[in-house]
Order: sequence, then C-alpha cells, then structure tokens
Amino acid sequence: QVQLVESGGGLVQAGDSLRLSCTASGRTFSSGAMAWFRQAPGKEREFVAGVGWSGSTTDYADSVKGRFTISRDTAKNTVFLQMNSLKPEDTAVYYCAARTGWNISLRRYDYWGQGTQVTVSS
Repeated sequence: QVQLVESGGGLVQAGDSLRLSCTASGRTFSSGAMAWFRQAPGKEREFVAGVGWSGSTTDYADSVKGRFTISRDTAKNTVFLQMNSLKPEDTAVYYCAARTGWNISLRRYDYWGQGTQVTVSS
C-alpha cells in the first residue's frame, strides 16, 4: 500500500513563503507523476501543481503560476511545493498525490496523503 505523508504547512502572513514536502513509502509509485491539490473551507478539492516522473514536465493551476514551483527528488520519493508570494486565498489544506502509471495529464492520481494546513493571514 502506498503511503503519502505531507509536511511543511503552517501559519504565515501574506507575501511570505512556505515549502511543502511529501514523502512516499512503498514501491508501486516509483515511475509515476506526483502532484499537489488543495481544498479550502466550503470549496471542492482543486489541482494546484503536478510534476512528471522525470521532474522535467510540470503543470500548474492558473491561480498559482509564477508563484508556486513543484519539484521532486526521485531518489528520495519526495515531492516539494515551493510557495512564494502567498495570498490569503491560498489558505487551504494541501494534499499530496501520486500515481504509478503514465498519463498525458498531470491532473489524474490514484493515491492521496492526509493533508497539511496552510493558513495565510492578511
């Protein structure tokens, strides 16, 4: 069974930065893409950023382009989300996601973490 554990969330002020990390355990995800999603209070879960198996292909939600950067360390089975210029509307629970197979889309995943809270104050 694949286990995804997120860390790095917290309370920050608008304009600050945070880096989220997610480490996967198990071996079935090793060649697949990974991603970050988020869910704000009263809203549905939405895609934030995804990175392909090699780390060279990325996809971002329009709302975070230019501010967030997704990257991965394949050897450590870890994905990161560097969040800069944070806004109050970025406040949400951020979830790590992973998949084992190939798909042209970086927005489809099979495994999910428990989430980490990010709160951005005005």
